Amino acid sequence: MKIYVDADACPVKDIAVAVAKEVEIPLILVKSYAHFSIADEPEGVKTVYVDTGAEAADYKIMQMAQKDDIIITQDYGLASLGLAKGCQVVHHKGFAYTSENIDQLLDSRYMSAMARKSGQRTKGPKAFTQEERATFEKLLREVVLK
Repeated sequence: MKIYVDADACPVKDIAVAVAKEVEIPLILVKSYAHFSIADEPEGVKTVYVDTGAEAADYKIMQMAQKDDIIITQDYGLASLGLAKGCQVVHHKGFAYTSENIDQLLDSRYMSAMARKSGQRTKGPKAFTQEERATFEKLLREVVLK
């Protein structure tokens, strides 16, 4: 089992790294060259850089991930692909993507995109809270211990 993080805009990388290190599961951060860093990686963490294209990180994660791996992403499309591959997929706000909720999430994303395309203004995401950080950490611990 490995943990893959769609890392460009992930606000819980630090939690994922800490949990992975505790349970000794390899963690792979996938991010674009636009977020390149020369900082040393913690033990057990690997960073894979990809081009800056819109779905480059998603494609790379799907290329590397295997059944039962864990994917951390806020991208519903990547979540859908990960579920189809047999991965466990979690959102940084602390909920698991499932076959029961993914269709509704994708429909909601589509409806928002159509509204924006027609000129309507849609609300962006709410600010990320400490409570959501704690909920994410609890969920990730549950997932890795299964």
